[in-house]
Amino acid sequence: MPTTTYDVVIIGSGAAGLTAAINLAQDRKVVVLAKGALDGGSTNWAQGGIAAVLDAGDSFEAHIDDTMVAGAGLNDRSTVEFVVSAAPAAIERLAELGVPFNAGEGGGEEFGERWHLTREGGHSHRRIVHVDDATGHAVQVALLKAARANPNITLLEDRVALDLITSRHGEKYSGDGHVWGVYAFNKQTDHVDAILGRATILCTGGAGRTYLFSTAPRGATGDGIAMAWRAGCRVSNMEMNQFHPTCLYNLEVKNFLITEAVRGEGGHLKLPPGVPGGGERFMPRFDDRAELAPRDVVARAIDHEIKRLGLDYVHLDISHKPPEFVRQHFPTIYARLLDLDIDITKEPIPVVPAQHYTCGGVVIDLDGRTDLPGLYAAGEVTESGLHGANRLASNSLLECFVFGEAAARHIRANWDDLPSPPPIRPWDESRVTNSDEEVIVQHNWKEIRRFMWDYVGIVRTTKRLERAQHRIDLLAKEVDEYYGHFRVTPDLIELRNLLEVARLVVRSALHRKESRGLHYTLDFPDMLPDAVDTVLAP
Repeated sequence: MPTTTYDVVIIGSGAAGLTAAINLAQDRKVVVLAKGALDGGSTNWAQGGIAAVLDAGDSFEAHIDDTMVAGAGLNDRSTVEFVVSAAPAAIERLAELGVPFNAGEGGGEEFGERWHLTREGGHSHRRIVHVDDATGHAVQVALLKAARANPNITLLEDRVALDLITSRHGEKYSGDGHVWGVYAFNKQTDHVDAILGRATILCTGGAGRTYLFSTAPRGATGDGIAMAWRAGCRVSNMEMNQFHPTCLYNLEVKNFLITEAVRGEGGHLKLPPGVPGGGERFMPRFDDRAELAPRDVVARAIDHEIKRLGLDYVHLDISHKPPEFVRQHFPTIYARLLDLDIDITKEPIPVVPAQHYTCGGVVIDLDGRTDLPGLYAAGEVTESGLHGANRLASNSLLECFVFGEAAARHIRANWDDLPSPPPIRPWDESRVTNSDEEVIVQHNWKEIRRFMWDYVGIVRTTKRLERAQHRIDLLAKEVDEYYGHFRVTPDLIELRNLLEVARLVVRSALHRKESRGLHYTLDFPDMLPDAVDTVLAP
């Protein structure tokens, strides 16, 4: 089994991982691992933009308040203040790296004139910088270009992180929990490599693919959360699963998200023709903010109307805006849907809610430190206190930049206190064989995603959660037995992590005896007066 050692190991090649790598590479040798292609993660698919106070009429306090309101008070205010205050400088650094944010109409040097600012649900001001409707892709391109140009950064594709290497994996056993890197399945050799470092940063995506209907890329299976949990980290608020309100409803095209900015720029949610109230807006019946309400409110409203009327979808309509306005603001969506014979300048878009983002995750502090020495984390894998019970639109990429930089800064400042890795035992494949029952993995994958959607979805009940828990317990025995007898494959690694995360979600959901933010249960429909995190410890 090959073993390689770097100064710092970064797991994940999206916004958080590449930001950390670029900041560390000033004086450290860094390796960045991607489970597939370097641009295959969630960052590359982000459409909307990045939230920051960039206009003279806006304020940090307004952004903080909007974030706290969306998070239903479960946010940590000190974290929110930390991230919001760091946002303008983060945007400036991205611009310096070459991210071509859309220019403002004024053309001046003031932030609000320099870049076009859009507005999304839950925001009280226009504060979203963007690159058309493909901001994540533009950010990914710029960060990858900078990383590839840096000789201190090694970029490795097709490395599926399997488990964190801790002190118990050393040739001399220790129980102090120090993390020294990761065991990673190398798709190019079909074997497991040990990749070591004095510090490790988890920057993987969330667990979007835990659900049948999801906007997440194929690999978003909660790998980082599952690995950190197995290694000994606490996780928090895993019941807070965000469902994006507007995913394209199309039986042939999966996981195509219709950005929040469509509603921010005046799009209306309507009932389709042929039902009572067909063609009419319905969001004003649910919230005074109508289409600009936070995502949890809009997703529940759509879910309610779909179930009430037996619909497959509702309509998102921006065809009342001038055609040139629509094409200019949403060129990617316009072109993609035109390929599907939907002209959004003339007709509405069929949409449904889909699982989109994990607001809970691995507990970290403002330096990105986890519970385990040597292990840091940044991005969707974490629960930093920023999002609380519901993420405010366009705060997600922002969190990646701020905490990716924070983790790098802490590692550099405390480098002399980070010991070198000890001798590590190689991955043992001597007592396993190749599987001849790969169909079991595929079947179990589908079963998990189906019952999570049916029983742990937008609206929950205790009985549904208990049913999900029972199925998880049955599958866990089967998967553990399979894992113990056969050589690992990428699909088996993801299935194991998917099941672990599903268990954490259900445990957390059963623990919360109230409805708050993204967790809505018919058995406890009211919100309790005190906001308390759901924290699980191994």
